[in-house]
Amino acid sequence: MAYIPFPQISPEIFVIQVFGITFALRWYAVAYIVGLIGGWRLAVATVQRPALWTGTPPMTPDQLERLLTWVIVGVILGGRLGFVLFYQPGFYLANPASILKVWEGGMSFHGGFLGVVVAGLIFCRREGIAMLKAADIMAMVAPLGLFLGRIANFINAELWGRPTTLPWGVAFPGDAAQTCPGVVGICARHPSQLYEAALEGLLLGVALVWLAYRRGWLKRPGSIAGLFFAGYGAARFVVEFFRQPDPQFISDGNPLGLAWHIAGWGLTMGQILSLPMIVVGLWFLLRARPA
Repeated sequence: MAYIPFPQISPEIFVIQVFGITFALRWYAVAYIVGLIGGWRLAVATVQRPALWTGTPPMTPDQLERLLTWVIVGVILGGRLGFVLFYQPGFYLANPASILKVWEGGMSFHGGFLGVVVAGLIFCRREGIAMLKAADIMAMVAPLGLFLGRIANFINAELWGRPTTLPWGVAFPGDAAQTCPGVVGICARHPSQLYEAALEGLLLGVALVWLAYRRGWLKRPGSIAGLFFAGYGAARFVVEFFRQPDPQFISDGNPLGLAWHIAGWGLTMGQILSLPMIVVGLWFLLRARPA
């Protein structure tokens, strides 16, 4: 069977010890930092081009700098609480102290997304900023962080896909190699992290920037945000067919790891959480009007 060996990339860029305390810089942390800073810089460049907007841009560079702080808080708190509530509520109810152990992993995009929405709403109310225009800016720059985050997931050999015999299947190390029922020899899996990086990050990001800069979509408040919501939701819904579900959803009677199912037909948790995004995104697109 043809497959691609997993590249020998350490999740840690470097490790140092200071006074007996170990510090490690991980690719996942760098992905968050670069995604947030890169998105902020792209947003600043966008509001500094008045021709892209009807009237004056909705925010100043100084306001965007303050918004960045709110977004960071929303991503971290929302991402962690979303994972706790959506994926392992029983475990964290029994072990509440583990909620704070973010270094052990466990972040949810949908939770982080809701956290950013709440943070953005509060910030816009405080600053008197048009919410739809602010949503368009944040939506346009979000795919950069998604792209880098999924690449980091691949480097971490986490969130891998279902077993496959396709020639681009990847032989992930660790638990991924031990959980392919009925497979003799090397267990290759879909590199679902790269599928998501390509769809949610690269393709969606290029489309949003092109529409904003070349097709005047920022002059129709809500249209960029609507396409991001619907585009991310659709991409995630499709990739879930290839992504290995979280182990708590897998059982002898539910080998596909469906969070909701009847007679073997149903949806994964990722698909359930993505459906409202698609609906809200389409609603935004249908209601978008020139400002």
